[in-house]
Amino acid sequence: MSVTWYRSHADGITLTLHVQPGAKRSEIVGLHGDALKLKLAAPPVEGKANEALRRFIAEQFQVGLRDVTLKQGTQSRYKVVLISNSKISPETLLSST
Repeated sequence: MSVTWYRSHADGITLTLHVQPGAKRSEIVGLHGDALKLKLAAPPVEGKANEALRRFIAEQFQVGLRDVTLKQGTQSRYKVVLISNSKISPETLLSST
């Protein structure tokens, strides 16, 4: 079975995410098709959910906020995020669900 929700490359790690804003708390839910599903405790208003997403990913991968870049999906539930300078493996995110 090939993993399609993340890719490691020279620039860092790229994650494909399905994000559900407006949840009671921010958490990783599991896989949703070819994406990692996240719930965010931020409303989808004026970029608040995107900033909450960047902070949540930075915390999970133990990197600074500047190391998390939203590459695609600023106004979509499906997003692509680039994480630089992380030593955390993406598979460890699923072990917490």
